Amino acid sequence: MSSQAALKYLEKYGMSPANVNPAQDAPAMAEDMERGLLGQESSLPMIPTYLSEEGEIPLGKPCVVIDAGGTNFRRALVRFTEDGPQVEQMAKWKMPGLGTPATWEDFISFVADAVEPLMGEADSIGFCFSYSANITPDMDGQVNKIDKEVVITGCEGKLVGRSLLDELERRGIHGKKIVILNDTVAVLLGGRSGGADSAFGGYIGQVSGTGTNTCCSLPVARIGKLGLEGEKHMIVNLESGMYTGIPAGEFDRILDEQSNDPGSKAFEKRTAGVYLGELCRDILKAAAGEGLLSPVAAERISALGWIDSAVIDAWACGEKLESVCRTEEDRAFVQTVCTALFERSARCMCTNLAAILLLTGEGTDPEKPVCICAEGSLVQKGRVYRPCLEKLLKEEVEGKLGRHVHLQVSYETTLLGSAAAALLNT
Repeated sequence: MSSQAALKYLEKYGMSPANVNPAQDAPAMAEDMERGLLGQESSLPMIPTYLSEEGEIPLGKPCVVIDAGGTNFRRALVRFTEDGPQVEQMAKWKMPGLGTPATWEDFISFVADAVEPLMGEADSIGFCFSYSANITPDMDGQVNKIDKEVVITGCEGKLVGRSLLDELERRGIHGKKIVILNDTVAVLLGGRSGGADSAFGGYIGQVSGTGTNTCCSLPVARIGKLGLEGEKHMIVNLESGMYTGIPAGEFDRILDEQSNDPGSKAFEKRTAGVYLGELCRDILKAAAGEGLLSPVAAERISALGWIDSAVIDAWACGEKLESVCRTEEDRAFVQTVCTALFERSARCMCTNLAAILLLTGEGTDPEKPVCICAEGSLVQKGRVYRPCLEKLLKEEVEGKLGRHVHLQVSYETTLLGSAAAALLNT
């Protein structure tokens, strides 16, 4: 009975997964993508990366790679061989500015210290910069902001690649080339670098984890705001976490108002792991306040602090529910709410992927499906999210839209993708 009560409660407040219909909602999202490509008013930035996925990655040629993430900083030497990619001399540190603020000069000096021992072995650098930056035509990145608990002062407006190359040249290291890309683009290129091109009719990059994003490849002539001609392809970073076309429920509005960036990243706040735990907690607290849970459960839930998607994944699977539940009705209610939030997230991502297929026109040949290169904690570890997404891709994308895809879940592909970006584009 409480499962039905939970579904009715979600429906009452506009939080039901059934409110998102991928095959039906995808055309509107594809139209928003088109507007973004033309430079018209759109919630999707459709950021040109000036990077191409086309061509053959040269074998045996080493590349220095950098991955500056929200917590860790990594660097390595990568080369592609006939036996597969090789990652050598990998080292990891905490990101500068995490815990203690750092200046931009401190950050660049730190990066130069990290890569200097490798620069005698490679001419190219692939730099995965997982922060907001505008990509320039020469594949540098101009910083908008650095966030995710990392504080680096004086970074706004700085060119990442130029700053590093200047510092290396000051140290006597000359003639190096650099490519800046974000993590979603690196996932696409990293996934592509390990697969057989002939097997697929295209590639999509997908990140479903702490955050949400996608990217795809289009002929440059389709990116109208660039004013370019020709059939050469360029990867476009959708920044799909900013999409506003999915209706908000009451608890979406509450979460947005309480966030550090109200009015921003609407799609990400419906889908990303960093928000799903907060949504679940707010829903359960409100349900307890309306008397839909036992008094003991209401007391335990009212005491909840921040919880993440791993917690509600366990609850959705019927695990660790004793920490908040007293009765079987409590368990059914909580488990149903958690499952529904993952399903809604998967429905949103399915809509996103379907819209990309409509935009590109790819995936019509069942013999050459589009490869979705996916990474992130939800799709890698989610016991509810991933099966739900796979089911939706089969039913909504293939069954209703006639598009064929292969979901390729990858692990640690950002280093490979950064190397592929540099080797293919320098």
